[in-house]
Amino acid sequence: MNKILIYNSGGGLGDSIQIFSLIISLKNHFSKSKFYFLGAHSNHFLGKLKEYNIHLETVDLDLKYFGFRWWHFLIAKKKILQKSYGKFDLVIDLQTKFRNSMILKRIPHEGFYSKTFNGFFSSKKIKNFSNDHLKNLSLFIEEDIIEVNFKLNNLSKSIINEAKRLLPGSNYIGFSLTQGNKYRKKSWSIFKFTALANKIIAKNKIPVFFIEKNKIDLIEKIKSQVPAAIFPELNSELACPALVTALASRLNSAVTIDNGIMHMIALANIPMIVLFGPTKSEKFAPKSKFVKILDSKKIHKTKDINSIEVDEVLSLI
Repeated sequence: MNKILIYNSGGGLGDSIQIFSLIISLKNHFSKSKFYFLGAHSNHFLGKLKEYNIHLETVDLDLKYFGFRWWHFLIAKKKILQKSYGKFDLVIDLQTKFRNSMILKRIPHEGFYSKTFNGFFSSKKIKNFSNDHLKNLSLFIEEDIIEVNFKLNNLSKSIINEAKRLLPGSNYIGFSLTQGNKYRKKSWSIFKFTALANKIIAKNKIPVFFIEKNKIDLIEKIKSQVPAAIFPELNSELACPALVTALASRLNSAVTIDNGIMHMIALANIPMIVLFGPTKSEKFAPKSKFVKILDSKKIHKTKDINSIEVDEVLSLI
C-alpha cells in the first residue's frame, strides 16, 4: 500500500496518544507506505506531540470539525480531488459514529476499515469485531500486524537528559490532578491529593506534581500544604508532553485522574494508579499490565470520583 489515511475524531492530546501504538505498528508493517492524518481537530502529531517523532501528513480539506456536519457528505469527495490527494489504498476509521463514517467513506479509496455498526461501512466484512483495532486490521488485510509499543528512545537525548537533571534521584511518586475536559467532574479533591502526598513522604517517598507552569495559584496551594513537593517543569525551559513522559520514566509509580497527562505518563510504562469517576475506565484507561484502576462506579456504585478514599489509593502504592 502506498497511501494510508487514518481518521481520528477526538481532539484532545490523550486521544492522539492513545493511538501511538497502532500507528507505530502500522508504520512498522507498511514500512514503505506514506501515512496521512485526517481529524475533526488539529493534527497534534505535527504540533504539540511532535517531539515524540511520530509523523503523519495532514490532510487539510478546509472543513472545520470534519465529519461532524452532514453537509460534509456533499463536499468531501470534491475537496479531496481539488486538493489533489487522489485515492487512498486504505482508509482507517478509528471512531464509531454513523454520520462520521458515512461522510468519511466519501473519500476515494481502495479499502475502507471501520468498526461503526459492527463493520457495516467496511469494504471487507470481519466476523466478531473486537475493541482492538490492530487485531481487526490484521483480519481485514489477512496479514499479522505485530504490535509495537512506544519506546523512550523515540525521544531526543536532550529531553531524556533534561528529565535526569530535573529528577536526578529515586523514590519519586508522580501526581497528576488537573483535568482538560471542563465539562465532566473528573478531578479528585486537591485536599485528598495533598493528604496522600504527605502520607507517602512519611514512607520516605518524594511527591512529584505534574502541573502546567501557568497554574500558579494551584501550585502555591499545594506547596503550602506539601512543602517537600517537587514541581520539575517549573525548573525547565522546556514545556512539552514529551518532557512529561521522560520525567515519568524517573518515577517509581504515579497516581493520576483520567486526563491527557495520564496518557503521557503511560508511555513511560511505569506502575500507575488511575482514578476514574464519570468516565469509562474500560475505554480510556491505558492498556498496560502495570496499571491499577480505582473506578468509583465499580467500588462505590457512584460516578463521584471523590468517593474514593486516600487510604484506598495508598494501599496500591
